[in-house]
Amino acid sequence: MTGFGYLRPAGLQEAVEAYAAHPGARYLAGGTNLVDLLKLGVERPALLIDIGRRLPLDTVEELPDGSLRVGATVRNSDLAADPRVRNRYPALSQALLAGASAQLRNAATTGGNLLQRTRCPYFQDLDKPCNKREPGSGCGARDGVHRDHAVLGHSEHCIATHPSDMAVALAALDAQVELYGTGGTRRLAVADLHRLPGEHPERDTWIRPGELITGVLLPAATAGVPSAYRKARDRASYAFALASVAVVLKVTDGVVDQAGVAFGGLAHRPWRARHTELALLGAPATPAAFEGAVALELAHAEPLRDNAYKVPLARNLALDVLHRLAPAPATA
Repeated sequence: MTGFGYLRPAGLQEAVEAYAAHPGARYLAGGTNLVDLLKLGVERPALLIDIGRRLPLDTVEELPDGSLRVGATVRNSDLAADPRVRNRYPALSQALLAGASAQLRNAATTGGNLLQRTRCPYFQDLDKPCNKREPGSGCGARDGVHRDHAVLGHSEHCIATHPSDMAVALAALDAQVELYGTGGTRRLAVADLHRLPGEHPERDTWIRPGELITGVLLPAATAGVPSAYRKARDRASYAFALASVAVVLKVTDGVVDQAGVAFGGLAHRPWRARHTELALLGAPATPAAFEGAVALELAHAEPLRDNAYKVPLARNLALDVLHRLAPAPATA
């Protein structure tokens, strides 16, 4: 067993300073992904900084402008069950409940869910080449088993997908992530948190070294707007998405005046469907308009040998959710 240090900081400043002082440190909260990677030997941190015990990051607060601030260590089960989330941001609650078993949701945290790493089997197997795990070693999945892998935004260096359901819903809802580090605090849109692989697939996010996620902000602008999440998987429970979609859709007098669409299971990050959104805004809420808007986004897909099925699967999921959220046409 590889040895490592353990620290339970009393505050945020102690946590980030400890991280900065120990190259190779990792933050630990629920541990539902990190502990697995430790067991596999994929992660070998010099120091584990336990932020799940003493830091005051485990509450959901209502802010004066009507937004909700979700602390980084709020458990997935608590967030999914929060009546404010269920009523105002149903896509988020649905995504969380689709994400894992009840036991895992009771341990997994908001920040950890965003930062979970790919479940690509080549990444998890030390005997296989993987540029994400060992830069320069190659991507075994490209010419290997890649049925579950990316069709959007991948590169010759990596075709892995991001596994989070929650992050897909947060991206569609225009949520922001709060970060704290030695350089102070800042915010990023959840849709901009994760990187595409490019030439550096080992870099999962745009988080700066040592920065800690302290919370997620659910904006007032999408509160109460109709939203939904749908996921396709190989089995009915406890499986990662082959494809998924989160949609936020507001229709007034038969015309779309607010739209947020994000796909999961298709890319290295939650994929915000900007082409679809632009086409929807101001368009009639009709099947033809929905089909055209979704097609614009998926036209950019570059499927591999064994995963072309993901494109029509994602299309059908998106159209189903759009149709369900759109008001029924008025009858004479």
